[in-house]
This record gives sequence, structure tokens and C-alpha cells, in this order.
Amino acid sequence: MNYLVVHWNVDPVILHLGSFELRWYSLLFVSGFILGWYIMKSFFVREKISTDLLDPMLYMLLLCTIVGARLGHCIFYQPDYYFGSWAGFWEIFMPWKGGLASHGGTIALILGIWWYARKYGPKNDFDFVWVIDHLVIPVSFAACFIRLGNLFNSEIYGGPTDLPWGFVFERNGETSACHPTQLYEAGTYLLLGCFLMWLYWKKLDSVYRGTFVGIFMIVCFGSRFLIEFIKNDQVDFEAGMLLNMGQILSIPFVLLGIGFLVYAYTKKLPARAVHPESGPKAKPETHFARPLK
Repeated sequence: MNYLVVHWNVDPVILHLGSFELRWYSLLFVSGFILGWYIMKSFFVREKISTDLLDPMLYMLLLCTIVGARLGHCIFYQPDYYFGSWAGFWEIFMPWKGGLASHGGTIALILGIWWYARKYGPKNDFDFVWVIDHLVIPVSFAACFIRLGNLFNSEIYGGPTDLPWGFVFERNGETSACHPTQLYEAGTYLLLGCFLMWLYWKKLDSVYRGTFVGIFMIVCFGSRFLIEFIKNDQVDFEAGMLLNMGQILSIPFVLLGIGFLVYAYTKKLPARAVHPESGPKAKPETHFARPLK
């Protein structure tokens, strides 16, 4: 008997207040955004960007993440259900019933960041690449929190394993240990976030714009591609596929990450925000004596 196997039977609901339920997933989801706000604030202060721009960024991120992730699940994983009947269609607007896809959230975030940079960037000395380059650092930690939320929901885990760190997800009726792929991904995102944070605070003036997002895309979605090999199928049509939907959707993001690195080392723009000098220039001093009054 393997005494290291974890028998996982945690209630996904923290507390009940009448018909209201506070779930671990919701708490971790919101915590990721709160932590991200403070991380981005430290970036803005360091690079002299107005912190008044943080709130519209937060609203944009929340909207794009929820809408994009929900639509991503409906379109990529269960289009026949959500678009095959009116009952299914109306459930698109009920994300609390489950079904969010990180790839859809990423696509929506890219579009939202493009809008944000177009609206606020020209007057505040930043562009699209600068925003996404900085934003992927807190996103790494938020992604870690979300995968921990999946663990508390006993969802999105892997197939059977005889490794000592296997989890028996008892709430789903499992009797044998399975790969806790939620922890594999959460650990990867945590390490990625810590590395990018170190790179930012120690090497900001020696890296080029686009480096952070390039590394993020390659590591985040590259690891996702590999972990999917041991993860259970999320929907029925994935059975028998050489690559599942998560892997197919990860490939373009890995290629996009490579593209960002090529951009970084081709353009060689500074990763730090650059502010042009403003205001009247001081008159140069002269060596001529001032006339007596």
C-alpha cells in the first residue's frame, strides 16, 4: 500500500449563506486578480506610469477573462450543445454552471490589451507589447491560483498513476490514484511567475520589450501541451484523437511566443517604459560676466 497517496475529498464550497455559496474556486479566482493589481501597481510606480490607469485595466481584464474563457469553452469544446438548442444557448450566459477555457480567455485578453494600449498608450508612453509584456507576470500567478481552484473542484485531473504523489479524487467516485495535473500546472505557473518577476526586478534594463511575454507563451502553453498527454479527456469527441483540443489550441500560442522573442531581438526596444523629456529646456550657462545695474 502506498501511504503517500492523497485521498482528496475536500468540499469545493467554503460556506453557505442561504442560497449563496462561497467556493474555493471563486475565492482563488478573485485573489489572482487582487494580487495582479498590486503587482502591476509596483510596475507602474517603478516606470512612472500613472496608477490611475490601473482600474480600467482591472475592469478590462475581468470582463475579457470571464467572457473569453466562457465563449472559448462553448465554441472549442461543446459547440453542439451550446449552439444546438435554445436551452443550451442560454446557458452560455451562465458561467457559474461550469465550463471555462483558458485558451479562450487568452484570446480575449490579447484583444482587450490591444484596445487598452490603443486608448491609453499614446498619451502615457507605452504600447501594446509593453502592456502584455508586463501583464504576463501577474497572469502567471493568477493561472496558478485558478489551477488550485480546479483542484478544490476535483476537476481537470489526469489518468491513473502509481507514482507516490497520486490523488484519489473520492468526490468523483475514483478508487485509484490519478495524476494531480492541476498541481503540475499550478507548480509550473508559480515557478514561471517567480522567474519572470526576478527577471523584471533584476534585469529590466538589459532585456528587450517582448522578452517576458515570449518566455511566458512558450513555457505556459508548452507545459500545457505536454501535461495534456496524461490528462483525462475533457469532452467525448477527444477520445481517440492524436492530440486533444487543449494541445491543438496550445500550439499557436507557443509559436506566438517564439514570434515575440524574434520581435524582441530584432527591434531591440527597451523593456522599460521610455518617457520623452518634457518642459522647457534650461538655458545653458555662460562664462560672460553679468552687467552691473
